[in-house]
Amino acid sequence: MRFKTSLLKEPKELVSCVGWASADELFSCSEDHQILKWNLLTHETSVVVKLQDDIFPTELHWFPKAASGKKQAMAENFVLTSTDGKFHFISKTGRIEKSLEAHRGAVLAGRWNYDGTALITAGEDGQIKIWSKSGMLRSTLAQQASPVYSVAWGPDSDRVLYTLGRQLVIKPLQPGSKVLQWKAHDGIILKVDWNSVNDLILSGGEDCKYKVWDSYGRLLYTSSPNDYPVTSVAWSPDGEVFAIGSFNTLRLCDKTGWSYALEKPSTGSVFSLAWSADGTQLAGACGNGQVIFAHIVEQRWEWRNFEVTLTKRRTMQVRNVLNDAVDILEFRDPVIKASLAHGHLVVTTPLQCSIYSTKNWNTPLIFDVKEGTVSLILQAERYACLFTRFSPFLFLSRSQVPMTPAFQGFKIVDILKNPLYWGKKYRPANISMMDVSDLPFSFPVVYLFDAQTGKALGDGKPLVHKMEVMEVALDQCGPSSERKIALIDKNRDLYVLAVRRLGRDQTLHKLGTMVHTMAWNDSANILCGIQDAQFTVWYYPNVVFVDKGLLPKTLFTKDGSEFSRAPHILNYAGGQVTVRRADGSLVYSLVSPYPTLLHEYAGSARWEDALRLCRFAKPVWRVWLVMAVANRELSTAEAAYAAIGEVDKVQYIVFIKEQPSKESSLAQMLLFSGHVQECEATMLQAGLIYQAIQTHINLYNWDRALELAVKHKTHVDTVLAHRQKFLQDFGKKETNKRFLQYSEGVEVDWDKIQAKIEMEVARERERGTPSSIRSSVASRR
Repeated sequence: MRFKTSLLKEPKELVSCVGWASADELFSCSEDHQILKWNLLTHETSVVVKLQDDIFPTELHWFPKAASGKKQAMAENFVLTSTDGKFHFISKTGRIEKSLEAHRGAVLAGRWNYDGTALITAGEDGQIKIWSKSGMLRSTLAQQASPVYSVAWGPDSDRVLYTLGRQLVIKPLQPGSKVLQWKAHDGIILKVDWNSVNDLILSGGEDCKYKVWDSYGRLLYTSSPNDYPVTSVAWSPDGEVFAIGSFNTLRLCDKTGWSYALEKPSTGSVFSLAWSADGTQLAGACGNGQVIFAHIVEQRWEWRNFEVTLTKRRTMQVRNVLNDAVDILEFRDPVIKASLAHGHLVVTTPLQCSIYSTKNWNTPLIFDVKEGTVSLILQAERYACLFTRFSPFLFLSRSQVPMTPAFQGFKIVDILKNPLYWGKKYRPANISMMDVSDLPFSFPVVYLFDAQTGKALGDGKPLVHKMEVMEVALDQCGPSSERKIALIDKNRDLYVLAVRRLGRDQTLHKLGTMVHTMAWNDSANILCGIQDAQFTVWYYPNVVFVDKGLLPKTLFTKDGSEFSRAPHILNYAGGQVTVRRADGSLVYSLVSPYPTLLHEYAGSARWEDALRLCRFAKPVWRVWLVMAVANRELSTAEAAYAAIGEVDKVQYIVFIKEQPSKESSLAQMLLFSGHVQECEATMLQAGLIYQAIQTHINLYNWDRALELAVKHKTHVDTVLAHRQKFLQDFGKKETNKRFLQYSEGVEVDWDKIQAKIEMEVARERERGTPSSIRSSVASRR
């Protein structure tokens, strides 16, 4: 990926600022007091207006398009700050609508917030002021002793970032809120930008470095010193890349900081950078009087044996590496977003979306995109999800008409700021989404939706976690009832939750700590992650629902030093994991294929094949036995536990197999997996009251055992008898008031209790016997 640059006009006076009116129309201001309009379709340049001789522009910012969905007076206007201490509202035709005194000395920065309801200005006098969109002064946010060179709004327009010499300051608009301030550079900071999608901060200064920060002021990336001071920085609208400008330098970087490409145009210092709204083009204001234009080329997407490359703005090349076949895809408009996965290529332009099958590149499915520029594409096996500026969801498949789900109420900024993860579909799939718009920031929630209806799953209640969630993902295989969510919170703890429990038992099971990144396998429910300094693979995360004690025995770990600092897992396909290191290089790590085969055999109930595989590859015994227990294959589980020497569990499985009824066996399996409440519910639903009571007695849940006995008016004496024996064995006296109350009126007779127990067992055994066998026994009697 790199920039392709062009200079359309001979240099004149220094260009101080630029701003995009539309995807193909740019306005620029220079020190010759002229505002020029650049039409990139016709390559024509025209003078919009010549300003007064005392107006030297410093920054230009258009009124946000998202705020002008309906026709407004400000829809075609931009704000222009200047060195005379004023800012000016100027229309697209060049008419100066209003000029207002703002600061003593030059106004160095002026920015609209994201919904267009407020304007912030910063000046040479050290003041930061907030104005209404009509130009009324609302408040003076800060008064500093030194000039403020750059400002930026927070993602929700509730905080402001500004420079203070070598320091950065984040100040909330709400009075009394804590101000965050830290030293960011060794020289004066010249430019900052705060992205509304990824919530990351970008800064550059006279120390010749650019840095990436999170919204808490934590340093995520610092560059090595450049040759000259960094004079301009700008995030792309989707937050995936950013641009850096310096003297005769233009750099394209990934959001994590590493550099894709470095261009060396002869432009002098690049004082201002601006991305078009669709993120396809970049413009820079240059010190030699030129405007530099750039767009991204050689962007690549890979899936299995296919490689897709964006060769021009409207052209893509598809290459099959197996036979070296090449196909060229031409589009009417510039490509904005693309995604290649699950046998399909999804490409969006400003007006259309095209879906290609890897089996046939000649007949794409094409439909119009009316809701706005696509900001994000996610793919599943049968579905894709498109996000636009004005419509949070758009689902589609090759066999269906595009549709918008019924669930609404999420802001597009919140959805994109917290990445959404998509799951593979065998039945109606789910997606997971994070939204923090309605809850305190420290209590994020995770919603799940059905892809066919767009409605929230279960009772509609979200998963609320006690910590801020940093990453969330769904597993990639299986029916929707067996799906699992994996999430990493702010403490870097990794948790897993079964989707079917959402809205009922929202217990999160911890898989590991100090996990920095994770990914599900594309063809099996295997999870991998980078945990502290190790690469870890959870061969069967379902073990936490079956036998948590076996979790450490179903892990694969190896040294992760090869991934260096701050790695990110891009994907886990087949037996290969692709990791992006902090410097941008890719590292590939291989994982044993045997657990994937086991998942395949378990999914198709090929237990004999799985047994042969385990005898060949002995380290996967424990994975196999957990699968067997989860699928209630008792004979298989018995053989697996015996192979690893778990004698006590072999005996318990034999005990389960000897149960007289299916309901009792099922309940004991649930108990074996640690699901006490579900075990009790199964027994009570089957009418096995005594067995439910005895289960709680065996677990020493005395209060619950007595509660069940009293509620169902049976075996109260059984509970009291076992309680008395328990206390005698330990030499203690009864102190529980409820047991003291019932022991006064209930006689404990072990002979009667034993008789009742034998009767219960016989009754259950008779219930478990098939009706045909019972009738034949009765006839013989």
